Amino acid sequence: MISQPRGDSASWQAADSQWQQVLTHRAADDGSREAAAKRFAERGITPEQVRAVLNDGGDALYAAATKGSPGWAEAFGGPLAVALLSAEVSAFAAHLNSRASGVRSAAVAELLDEYSAVTVAGELGVARQKVYEIARAGLRPPYIEQVPWRTQ
Repeated sequence: MISQPRGDSASWQAADSQWQQVLTHRAADDGSREAAAKRFAERGITPEQVRAVLNDGGDALYAAATKGSPGWAEAFGGPLAVALLSAEVSAFAAHLNSRASGVRSAAVAELLDEYSAVTVAGELGVARQKVYEIARAGLRPPYIEQVPWRTQ
């Protein structure tokens, strides 16, 4: 890491369509997408590298880390790049988890229109109180429409 106080900005552009496409799991309106793109660009990590890591769910990173060969992180740009890429896999997984939870919530709310909470709880293997909690959460988009490996 090289620190350049008041000068750490790279020549990346937040509006770059490649970053916008790769980081669709990050909210577009809260600045996190642009901040992540800037962080990657400043470290020399390309949108293609991020896309590759997201497409394989971090499998290549995990395989290299578990092998533990000397310099294993260099193939990905070094330990800092690996830490950033791994964090992005985690952010993507969290997004998918939120999306799945929202879908589950919508389905449980619909089930409660037709069945008792006791019946739904029994089918799902959760407590009756949990059924209401699940249904109350709701589906709260925006979510990505398709995972990256399905859109290629």
